[in-house]
Amino acid sequence: MDDLQKIAVLVDADNTQLSKLGAVIREISTHGRIVVKRAYGNWKKEALKNWEDELKRLAIKAEQQFDYVSGKNATDMALVIDTLELLHTTIYDAFVIVASDSDYTPLTIKLHESGVYVIGVGERKTPDSFRNSCDEFIFLENLTAETEVKPKKEKVTSVKSEIKTPDESINEIHDLLKIASDNYQDADGYVNAGAAGNYVKRTKPDFDSRTYNYSSLTLLLEAFPKKYEVKRRPGKGNAKIVVYKCL
Repeated sequence: MDDLQKIAVLVDADNTQLSKLGAVIREISTHGRIVVKRAYGNWKKEALKNWEDELKRLAIKAEQQFDYVSGKNATDMALVIDTLELLHTTIYDAFVIVASDSDYTPLTIKLHESGVYVIGVGERKTPDSFRNSCDEFIFLENLTAETEVKPKKEKVTSVKSEIKTPDESINEIHDLLKIASDNYQDADGYVNAGAAGNYVKRTKPDFDSRTYNYSSLTLLLEAFPKKYEVKRRPGKGNAKIVVYKCL
């Protein structure tokens, strides 16, 4: 399902691989527009100390939930309560629960009964009950991490060192165009460049082909003949529809 307009993504940080978080957002963006992104956890915990930078980069709102009893976290209850509150607003057409815990099964059943589209994201160890209560379940193992998130080290870095070079940045665009191709291609293996461009923009809001010295996505595609085969098909009137195939 790739025409969802208002998707809410809720992440249980205690049950998710940090290194796959960016890949999760990229994958869900193939389904439509994400309007809510929240991650739940007790951020005072040592195990979650590396999450801050990634949450900032992906513009995910961090929801703090302290442990009321030693040895037992309350993250899952906070996530459930917020999800039901969002559901009752009746403005969302899809909910994504990122966790590998069967405790979320009653929640996903309730969401499904309410008529919204339900996507679960978790590891292969996720119990069948949770997986089968969703309209769609995505295995984290099937998602390629953008980068391996490593523990912080005490060091001084300049602002310039944190900025990607043009080559590094355009490689990310190539990756996204490949994902778009895999999800939207027709029977002949071609994908509408407009649909692909919308997906890239949803996943990477700051995408602009002019950043790479191309006035349009079509020109960018045509600049890499070893990566893409580009064609123009008849559209309405004199308009042409640009499609491409990954090589």
